[in-house]
Amino acid sequence: MKNLVEKIKNKKRLNYDESLGLYELDLYTLGSLANERRIKLHGNKVFYNLNRHINPSNLCADTCKFCAFSAHRKNENSYTLGFDEIMQIAQNAQKSGADEVHIVSAHNPFIKPDETFGIFRAIKEKFPSLHIKAMTAAEIDFMSRKFNLSYEQVIERMIESGVDSMPGGGAEIFDESVREQLCAGKVSSENWLKIHSLWHQRGRQSNATMLFGHIESRANRIDHMLRLRGLQDESLERNNGGKFNAFIPLVYQTQNNYLEGITPLSSEEYLKTIAIARLVLDNIAHIKAYWATSTLGLAMVAQDFGSDDVDGTIGDERIQSAAGAKSKRGKEQSEFIELIETSGKRAVRRDSLYNEIA
Repeated sequence: MKNLVEKIKNKKRLNYDESLGLYELDLYTLGSLANERRIKLHGNKVFYNLNRHINPSNLCADTCKFCAFSAHRKNENSYTLGFDEIMQIAQNAQKSGADEVHIVSAHNPFIKPDETFGIFRAIKEKFPSLHIKAMTAAEIDFMSRKFNLSYEQVIERMIESGVDSMPGGGAEIFDESVREQLCAGKVSSENWLKIHSLWHQRGRQSNATMLFGHIESRANRIDHMLRLRGLQDESLERNNGGKFNAFIPLVYQTQNNYLEGITPLSSEEYLKTIAIARLVLDNIAHIKAYWATSTLGLAMVAQDFGSDDVDGTIGDERIQSAAGAKSKRGKEQSEFIELIETSGKRAVRRDSLYNEIA
């Protein structure tokens, strides 16, 4: 372990075995190493943004076992927002000072591509200052298969209709044996990575997630991170601006789904995984402790374990809260600032691409 610590301090890239070995370090040592790396990258800053989540529909053709948001079997309360409803949410978001609308939907087979892209176009035309972060790789894959469009065609239409960046959802865990149990029929890990690569080839930026704390192993998590690191290497090599901005480890929520007998993830395991992500993903600038899955308190602790971001105000969070997370009503900007500053750090409001605003 001494050689591993020395390699980290000398900023040497870690291989698979070394990355997995990080879990054997004690929490204090691991946290100290990750925090040192974080400070070198971002100083004392903790980033947040003013965003508003919009989930147009929860009616889904897929039946992922971990999901409590989609309307099937355990959730009979389906909904699909109308055009005017979505535009009203976007208007309210702008009036409240939000910089971003984060639009992620279930895989609703009854919503045609023209409707989806029409919403993006209308938001961009009426509220040009709002950054549109929309369509996960899983949504792109579903639209491609359902409506006989290539990935390139979907991406082209996204760009034409005003989508500015892509969220990182749908990644779950890349190991296909785990995906078969967790989300069979959803976008494959190979295609998830391909879609983000195509997006990056257009000079566009995206995020990457990892859902953990369910049936995956630590080895699965490391494999997931290293695949992201490999794609980021390729994207940065093009030098066209396309890349992953942030890695977001999402804590699995245990309620209202079809995964049975899962013990909730411990805080120590969460913090270790945040720290390991910071040390392994040497080419992804930001590690986000997404408070909607970890609680805001633990997300703040994670800022001493390699994370530099707590996400945003959200406004109305439906996906994680459907599975038991206490995130339904979002947070106020003042709450972020107070928690960050009382922890001895500097609160920095950012835009969706990590340009500093205030």
